[in-house]
Amino acid sequence: MRSTNPRVLFAALVLSPLLTGCFVSGEDSSGKGAVPGAGDRLRIALAVPPVQALSPYSNDATVLSKLSVAEGLTALDGDGAAAPALAKSWSQVDATTWTFELREATFQDGTEVTAESVVNALDQANKAETKPRVLSDVTLTAKAEDAGTVTIRTEAADPVLPLRLASPALGVLSPKAYAADGTVSPVGTGTGPFEIKKLTGKSKATLDRFDAYWGGTAKAAGIDVTWIADGTARANALRSGDVDVAEWIPTAQAQLLKEDTRHEVPSVRTDSLVLNTARGLLTDAPLRAAAREAVDGGALVDSVFGGYADPGQGLFGPAVPWAADHRVRVTGRAKAATTAQVRSETKGKVLRLATYTNRAELPEAATVLQQQLEKAGFTVKQDVREYTQMEADLLAGRYDALVFSRVTLLDTGDAVAYLASDYTGDGVYNIAGLKDSGVDRAIRAAAEEGDAERRQQKIMRAEAEILRTDAVVPLVHEKVVQGIRPEVEGVLLDPRERSLVDVGTRVK
Repeated sequence: MRSTNPRVLFAALVLSPLLTGCFVSGEDSSGKGAVPGAGDRLRIALAVPPVQALSPYSNDATVLSKLSVAEGLTALDGDGAAAPALAKSWSQVDATTWTFELREATFQDGTEVTAESVVNALDQANKAETKPRVLSDVTLTAKAEDAGTVTIRTEAADPVLPLRLASPALGVLSPKAYAADGTVSPVGTGTGPFEIKKLTGKSKATLDRFDAYWGGTAKAAGIDVTWIADGTARANALRSGDVDVAEWIPTAQAQLLKEDTRHEVPSVRTDSLVLNTARGLLTDAPLRAAAREAVDGGALVDSVFGGYADPGQGLFGPAVPWAADHRVRVTGRAKAATTAQVRSETKGKVLRLATYTNRAELPEAATVLQQQLEKAGFTVKQDVREYTQMEADLLAGRYDALVFSRVTLLDTGDAVAYLASDYTGDGVYNIAGLKDSGVDRAIRAAAEEGDAERRQQKIMRAEAEILRTDAVVPLVHEKVVQGIRPEVEGVLLDPRERSLVDVGTRVK
């Protein structure tokens, strides 16, 4: 049985129950015949240039998902539930064991997708030098039972394994993608409807339609991608007709676009001030508390984001509908140092405030926050660069504070993986350098919970524990603006920002 393509047009994010015993897909309705307008190519401007030549083990993984190049065993549907992708169905054998039945599919290099190739892809992710964030809180092993069946076992119970396998970082590539030196190339090795033919450094990529895609023939002949880090330049490229789609239009530019070109998307993206708890000036808890009390994210909503944001309520905002119902009052925070104490204790020292240019609002937000922090007694120096130029320094803890924009449900569609990677002591994306036993226990308790309602409650308890440490100060919850020419249809408006085009996207 051939399955319907699981990607749909996202209009809102409503998390469904996390577990399902078995998914089996329906019939494919897209067909394999001639496609009207199939000669047209899409021209897309993306914001963040590749960090590691589109390796799935970096932040580049979402590009492979946005452009429908690579797929995992599962995908996320419009409600945030796991849906079939390369696996047509699955079932849970016991608390730590799952079996996945594969569909008939072909890699873009012409080889068949088999259980062995899936096991190889998962093994490669497990042993990657920089392990994907989605695996930061789980240990899994995969075994091929036969050509079409994969068994996956986890060291501890993982009730959201089907969601985890939908992560772009766990996309399944053909064996030739994985080099002996640990590098991974998605060029011509994915399974999606579009195949990367050429990657030109950090500036351009050329994709062609992959006609053997299991989900049907894409309506566009290909995609020409240009990375434009400057948001105003992206908006200008759209206005001038140089591109058909431009992601992440800066709010200052959004009102300059015609109404039928501007598309507002509710987002699970939260912008925060991340404070370094491990090194530098803010290892002192009262100073972190003073920084937390000094900043006012609400002041950014209109002045910086032009109304395309909501004031920060916590790590999770309005696009995560269950968060408000389960939010826990934060207690046990350190007492904030007074302005006089801040000036005395930081005399001759500079608070290093970082942010990046890929999201146009962040440098402006950093300037507002600098003024707020200086009013509280800190001496602040900014470092503003493109994200790819500063990621290594961020992970090495070379800044005191970071104005950071984070998609909180990116990796799995489940919040626990985000919390584990960003805030546990051994988290692989722990920019705050946080090591707190109470936080670790709370996140672990959420990870072990299989009931959807109770899991959400425990996630919000973990949020309160994290906020208690002042390792992060939520500022705003963004509303993303995507720029799309009226001549283009089928662009995916995804609150999780991991889908953009699929087989139905085309120039009319």
